[in-house]
Amino acid sequence: MSRHEHPHDDSHGDPHDHDHHGHDHAGPAHEGHGGHGHHHHAPANFDRAFAIGIALNLAFVGVEAFYGWRVDSLALLADAGHNLSDVAGLVLAWGSALAGKLAADERHTYGWRRASILAAFANALLLLVAMGSLAWEAVHRLQSPASTQGWTIIAVAAVGIVINSATALMFMRGSASDLNIRGAYLHMASDALVSLGVVIGGALYLWQGWAWIDPVMSLLIALVIVVGTWSLFRQSLHLLFDGVPEGIDLAAVRQLLAAHPGVAQVHDLHVWSLATNEVALTAHLVTPGGHLDDAAMQALSEQLRQRFGIGHVTLQSMRVAFSQACRTRG
Repeated sequence: MSRHEHPHDDSHGDPHDHDHHGHDHAGPAHEGHGGHGHHHHAPANFDRAFAIGIALNLAFVGVEAFYGWRVDSLALLADAGHNLSDVAGLVLAWGSALAGKLAADERHTYGWRRASILAAFANALLLLVAMGSLAWEAVHRLQSPASTQGWTIIAVAAVGIVINSATALMFMRGSASDLNIRGAYLHMASDALVSLGVVIGGALYLWQGWAWIDPVMSLLIALVIVVGTWSLFRQSLHLLFDGVPEGIDLAAVRQLLAAHPGVAQVHDLHVWSLATNEVALTAHLVTPGGHLDDAAMQALSEQLRQRFGIGHVTLQSMRVAFSQACRTRG
C-alpha cells in the first residue's frame, strides 16, 4: 500500500479523538483503522523581519547600483545584482511562509505548507545563478582590469555590511529548524560577506593600487557562497522528492515501532517532510495478537515526536499484512 492508501472503517471506532498535550491525537486502533497523531509546531512569525529586510535591501540596491555605475566598480554592480536577487528570494520565502498558514481544504488536504520546501529550493537556485553570473563577469574583468574609486566603494559596501548583517540576525533564530528561513538567512549572510569582500578589495586597491583586486575578490566571494549554498540546494531537492529528512534515522524509527509490545512487524513505513519544519510518518503495524488500543497509539506517537521530531503520525494496526505492497515494501 502507498502512504496515502489508508482504509478507514468508522463504524468500528470511537469517532472522537483523545487529546494529548493539546497537539497529539491517537485515534481508534481497530481493524482497518489506524491511530493518527498530529503535532504541528507553531511557526515563528517572521513577517516583520521579511518586511524590514525587503525594504532595506531594495533601498540599498538602488544606492549600490548608482554608485557602482558612477565609479565603474564591478564588485559594487555585481553586489547590487546579488542584492536584487536576494530581495526576490526574501519575497519568495515570505510568500511561502504565508502560504503555509493557509488552511487545508477539499482540494489541498495538507494545505500549502510544502511551499516552504519549494521556496528553499528556489532560493538556493537564485544564489547559485547569481554567483555564477558574478564569477562570469569577474573573469571578463580580469582580462582588462580598470581603476576604481576606492573610498566610494568602501563607504557604500560598509553600509551594506550593516544592513545585511542586521537583516541576517533577524532570521538567525529560525535558520536551524526551518529550511525556508535558512534560505533567507543564507541570502542575507552571504550579502554581508560580499560587502565585506568589497570593502577589503577597496582597501587593498587604495593601499597597493591593484586594479585586479576587485574581480579577484568577487571570484573568491562567489566560491565561498557557492560552497555554503550547496547544502541548502541539496537538502531542499532531497525533500522535494519526499526524502527522509536529515537527522532522522529511519532504521531507528523502525526499531522503535517494532519494539512496542504486540508488534511483530513494521510494514510500509514512510517518513517525509510536509514542510521545512514539519515531518510526517505513516506505517502499518502487524499485530497478530490483536489490534493496538488508543493508549498504545498515543504512546507511540508521543515517542516519535519526542525522539525524532515527527509530529504528523499515522499508524495502522492489522493482524495480518493484507496487501502485497505491505509484505514486500519496508
